[in-house]
Amino acid sequence: MKVVSIINYKGGVGKTTITTNLASDLTKRGKRVLVIDLDPQTNLTFSFLKVEEWKKSYENEKTIKYWFDSIIDGTKPVPSFKDLIVKKSDLDIICSHLGLIDVDIELAAGLSAGTERQHKNNFIKTYSYIKNELNDIKEDYDVVLIDCPPNFSIVTKNALLASDYFIVPAKMDYLSTLGINQLRKHVASLVKQYNEYCKDTGNNTVNPEMLGVVATMISVRGGQPIEVQKYYLDALKRSNISLFDSMIRENKSIYSSAPESGTPVVLMSHKFGTYAEVINELKELTTEFIRKAGV
Repeated sequence: MKVVSIINYKGGVGKTTITTNLASDLTKRGKRVLVIDLDPQTNLTFSFLKVEEWKKSYENEKTIKYWFDSIIDGTKPVPSFKDLIVKKSDLDIICSHLGLIDVDIELAAGLSAGTERQHKNNFIKTYSYIKNELNDIKEDYDVVLIDCPPNFSIVTKNALLASDYFIVPAKMDYLSTLGINQLRKHVASLVKQYNEYCKDTGNNTVNPEMLGVVATMISVRGGQPIEVQKYYLDALKRSNISLFDSMIRENKSIYSSAPESGTPVVLMSHKFGTYAEVINELKELTTEFIRKAGV
């Protein structure tokens, strides 16, 4: 089982779009896929579920927030991820919740320092919740995709430390690419500290690798990104940041219709024209992801 987090500090870069379509195409290709929505905006959740359906059947006891709340409250037993999973066609999802934004404050209390050894044990425990839970279902899935919020919170760090890889979707503009190097540094620092504490406490170390940046919302002219976007692509390459060859063009009409129709773009049926080109780009991304991640 490969666990992959999708993250960027900047919102509005196509993070959820990449997660939704990658998961759907992997499922269509016969992979066993679980998606976990860690973003309080719940966009991934509502890409697969109607809001009314979520409120009626899943809001109270079938979200990642409910799971974290159970840990914080000391509920016995804490529900497992298997208890949270919602099946949608051939794909499994763990839903998010708007209230997830408040969980970090409660989780931080578990990091309160006692002795140095207690602090290290609390650190490992707090940041390993998702990692430990995924370990219990590793035989059930080929791929787990985690849609992270645009921050470096305790919840986000849980996802990254549980991951084999992480992907950074980014628009090719100044603000969207600005934080990528900083994100790499933050992940490296977190992993270094976590692994040092693991060695001191006898726990297993981790090594999440950056699988690459996916260029999103590309404006295409003559089959190539426009010049200003090429500039940022070249700048990332000069910074030794790995880029996916597959790039996803901007097309507001096809992407805006997907949540309402309940059909991810990659599963739509268009054989000709711009829509077909968009769908092919998403399929090419899946193919490249399978190769890079070894799925």
